[in-house]
Amino acid sequence: MVGNTFPYTIEDWREDIQLAVAHGIDAFALNVGVECWQRESIAKCYAAALETHTPFSLFLNFDMCSLNGSCREDVAILRDYIEAFAHHPNQLLYKGKMLVSTFAGQDRPFGHDTLQEAWQFVKDTLEEIAPVHLIPSFFIDPRRYPTISAMDGYFNWNGSWPIHLSVDSPKEDVVLAKLDTDRHHIHHLGGRTFMAAVSPWFFTHYGPNSWNKNWIYRGDDWLYVRRWEQLIQMRDQVGIVQIISWNDFGESHYIGQIKGAQPDSHAWVDGFPHTAWLDLTRYFAHAFKSGAYPPIERDRIYMWSRPHLKDAEATNDPVGRPEHWQLTDDTIWVVVLTKEPAKVRVWARDDRPARTYSVGKGLSKISYPMEVGGGMGAQIIRDGTVVAECAPSKEEFVVQERPQTYNFNAFVAMSS
Repeated sequence: MVGNTFPYTIEDWREDIQLAVAHGIDAFALNVGVECWQRESIAKCYAAALETHTPFSLFLNFDMCSLNGSCREDVAILRDYIEAFAHHPNQLLYKGKMLVSTFAGQDRPFGHDTLQEAWQFVKDTLEEIAPVHLIPSFFIDPRRYPTISAMDGYFNWNGSWPIHLSVDSPKEDVVLAKLDTDRHHIHHLGGRTFMAAVSPWFFTHYGPNSWNKNWIYRGDDWLYVRRWEQLIQMRDQVGIVQIISWNDFGESHYIGQIKGAQPDSHAWVDGFPHTAWLDLTRYFAHAFKSGAYPPIERDRIYMWSRPHLKDAEATNDPVGRPEHWQLTDDTIWVVVLTKEPAKVRVWARDDRPARTYSVGKGLSKISYPMEVGGGMGAQIIRDGTVVAECAPSKEEFVVQERPQTYNFNAFVAMSS
């Protein structure tokens, strides 16, 4: 989200790029909004990428919920961006062409009558500068794809969350909810590029006097892990995987550091790090790109949970509970990577007995109930010795009985 980088310097961008490279990420999709200052921030990002002397790539994702597209002249800002960065050494080329994506855009006619005519006009205009491989995320029925030849592929932005769930969904559909929308898009693309999404979480909490967004998607059941495992199994059908997101703090699915300019999301973001998910990303990124999971050289624990039970009453929150709050469970989610078989001990309170689980070599998923007044902790034990421990302090994380405001974001931790 370039919109969250207003104070960024080249050094800030360089730090982010180096962090991404270290965790198996190959490129940033730069979500571009309407504000003029974003052009300068993007220029800093491209400059920083060049300074890292790595093959790290960048591509533009035009946010068509922000950018105008009602008349033909509105294509000018898109053209200006292409002209500025198309020939940069760190620009991502896909099948020899400049990769360009969108968020939405299905309702931007650019002075034309149909979606195909609109985006063929956009593509033709951009290709006056450089060949373009266009992968939009139009929110339309996939059965329309054969009629939109301007698309070189499709980005299934919503594919990583079980957005089909409602509070009336049967429990058996909610637990380990299906993530099966990809197949519809792939089928109707007819061999064109499919870009899949993977995301660890979703919670946003803005009232009617702001963006008026206040809901969750179910992020339970080790969502990030299950989605990666699914994409690795179907990797022959997926051209690109995009992680949502690096720094979208407003929707709580960031995996990068908390930095930059938050979009009035401090109340549910500050003190809730997610970089443990970034660390876990390296394991799955390697598997997706190579077709084989990497050897586990170090025992690791990853765990996350919310700061209050789902039916807790906030004492001072005019926004109210988020929609779909009933769909989440009061659970601590644990993932362990073990070099050899071991015991895993998990607890929520020091004054209550812990549970011990036997796990084999590799990745294991464990869940444990949240407890009011408690936190979360876990150990990997082998031959009677603790070989890894994750135990955030009460100052870092505690499950509150009566929070001041509702917070369905996750606190994410990992062993050292």
